[in-house]
Amino acid sequence: MTVALCLLTWNEIEGCRVDVPEIDFSKFDQVYAVDGGSGDGTIEYLEDKGVKVYIQPVKGYNQAYIHAFEKCECDYLVLFHPKGSVPVTDLYKYRAYFEAGYSLVVASRIIDGAINEEDELLLKPRKWFVEAIGLLSFVVWGKWKNKVLWDVLHGFRGMKVSDFFEIKPLKEGLSADLEMVVRSYKKNFKYIEFPTHEKPRLHGETHFKAFATGKLLLKYLWRELFRRD
Repeated sequence: MTVALCLLTWNEIEGCRVDVPEIDFSKFDQVYAVDGGSGDGTIEYLEDKGVKVYIQPVKGYNQAYIHAFEKCECDYLVLFHPKGSVPVTDLYKYRAYFEAGYSLVVASRIIDGAINEEDELLLKPRKWFVEAIGLLSFVVWGKWKNKVLWDVLHGFRGMKVSDFFEIKPLKEGLSADLEMVVRSYKKNFKYIEFPTHEKPRLHGETHFKAFATGKLLLKYLWRELFRRD
């Protein structure tokens, strides 16, 4: 069994400077990056660190995932967004879960033992939205055979490569994280999440504005109701 690591980047030079030096690349059988067209030095920095960088031929979040899996030469792929917001040591936990037979593994900011960047706030709109959409997805497609996968939107995750292509991910939009969960429910893939500790990103703002992103994800769920395999 072989496991690859793909860094997903788009103008993340500050996060890369923090995370990349801490990653033990020897623990993976392949390491590379997929970049959305950075202009802040991210590409040059990664290449200087010996990381092969592939530029997305088509823009978009879903396309970043598709290109990442297309470039994977291993059985399993771990996706990581280097933002300085989660411990890189969690990267080394995935192989054991894959060896145990799990197809989809998610580092969760929601479950017991996890820390979410909003936990100390009175109002937690992002966390509550993730929990709500996670529960809704399970109720509609989970088949009640397993337990809820709560952190359906965290991009820090890994999946069996052949299973990713079997779910036939949409080629547009930003539904990839949620789609991997929903389609895993529908296809009875084995999944699990483990707790991670999240802190605010070190630099810049999120690429995904809450309201606009929420609308698109709800639109995706509606579309999935009528989707045929």
